[in-house]
Amino acid sequence: MRTNHRLNHQLRPVKITPGYIDYPEGCVLIEAGKTRVLCAVSIAEGVPRWLDGRGQGWLTAEYAMLPRATHTRTPRETTPSARSQEIRRLIGRSLRAAIDLKLIGERTITIDCDVLQADGGTRTTAITGAYVALALALKKMIADKTASPRALKTQVAAVSVGIVGGAEMLDFEYSEDSRAEVDFNVVMTSEGKFIEVQGTAEGEPFARDAMDRLVNLARDGIAELFKIQAAALG
Repeated sequence: MRTNHRLNHQLRPVKITPGYIDYPEGCVLIEAGKTRVLCAVSIAEGVPRWLDGRGQGWLTAEYAMLPRATHTRTPRETTPSARSQEIRRLIGRSLRAAIDLKLIGERTITIDCDVLQADGGTRTTAITGAYVALALALKKMIADKTASPRALKTQVAAVSVGIVGGAEMLDFEYSEDSRAEVDFNVVMTSEGKFIEVQGTAEGEPFARDAMDRLVNLARDGIAELFKIQAAALG
């Protein structure tokens, strides 16, 4: 039995609080078990130089962990680590799939994902929360007539799955993640399409049928996350 008597196919308790801080165009605090991530969206006029004059916008993401997000203090990053860079790119790719950049004008959307407390699944939790923050920001842009009502194309959410002690599990917390034999991160759209599947065997290689079961387990968990996102957006 897992923490809080959670079954292997169950998500951790997920709570999304919109408007957690006042100033961003869109903001949520997302909690998945003990993992807490603040996702804030900023919108600025203009795009990177390589997009100048193309009549479309851009979306990028930042990711960082507070020094005491973990059990022991880690140094504050002045230069992003390789891990942080990789997660930033993952969040950016995932959220660009949710939006039609041609329908927001020449503007740049920046999504800051700051991990306040880490207990596994920080990247997947950040993606799930960042979608809600992005949807809130686009709602304001649509009201201001700076984005088309069709700019938001699809929901996006993410979850971890894997194998621990021979058991297939959904939504790792750290104690499970740290001893997983197989570890997957799956990002999907609400149409059931995949944005990213990151899968690794930490020990013995895994079979194709195990991979299929894990992806199906992730799909079912993400379907629940879509419902939680929709409820947060009202």
